[in-house]
Amino acid sequence: MTEPTSPGGEEPQGTPPRDLAPQMRASDQERDDVVDQISDHAGQGRLTLAELEERIAAAHEATTRAQLAKLVEDLPAATPSAGAPPERRRKVTKWIVAVMGGSTKKGRWRPDRTVNVLALMGGHDIDLREAELDHDEVTINVYSIMGGSGVYVPDTVDSNVSGFAIMGGNDESGSAARPRPGAPRVNVRMISFMGGSEVWRMPEQVHGLELDEAKKVAKRIAKGKL
Repeated sequence: MTEPTSPGGEEPQGTPPRDLAPQMRASDQERDDVVDQISDHAGQGRLTLAELEERIAAAHEATTRAQLAKLVEDLPAATPSAGAPPERRRKVTKWIVAVMGGSTKKGRWRPDRTVNVLALMGGHDIDLREAELDHDEVTINVYSIMGGSGVYVPDTVDSNVSGFAIMGGNDESGSAARPRPGAPRVNVRMISFMGGSEVWRMPEQVHGLELDEAKKVAKRIAKGKL
């Protein structure tokens, strides 16, 4: 039985173009091209860090052109339409400060190339899972005095942790998985006095979970209990 066609011989809506038919295999170059497109859109704020990592992983695993097309079908063409208004972007965050208190930075937010986090007798939760990164490398400087903060990054991201603590301690927790080759780099520098901060590498399984629950699941995964 033949598929119905619309007037003029055109294929009905919902039918993929013939060159994107499910059986058409994708080449390495086509996978690389889609990865480049996804990265460009993430840099423009259309994809969060977690979405970027998820789609790039799927692109590398794709075997057909149709699978690749699915990854970019909700993203606009590279060249904007003539006369289209410029897209409004979130303001970049350069400083996060708390005195005798704290805050949670989560969801879609836009860190600058360097973000300074200061906690005096308090602390912050800095969740980068849904952040919009404009740069391939971001540095988070965490200064804690009689307090501490937590920084949360996807485990596919290349995280580099450094710093020191006086009368306190800094720590790393969560997933021990290797970062994705070519992934964005997040440098976290922690300086603590009478306190300490912690960097959490969050596995894909906790994507979308609130931080408290995500940390519990990440601990169980790190211990091999999930």
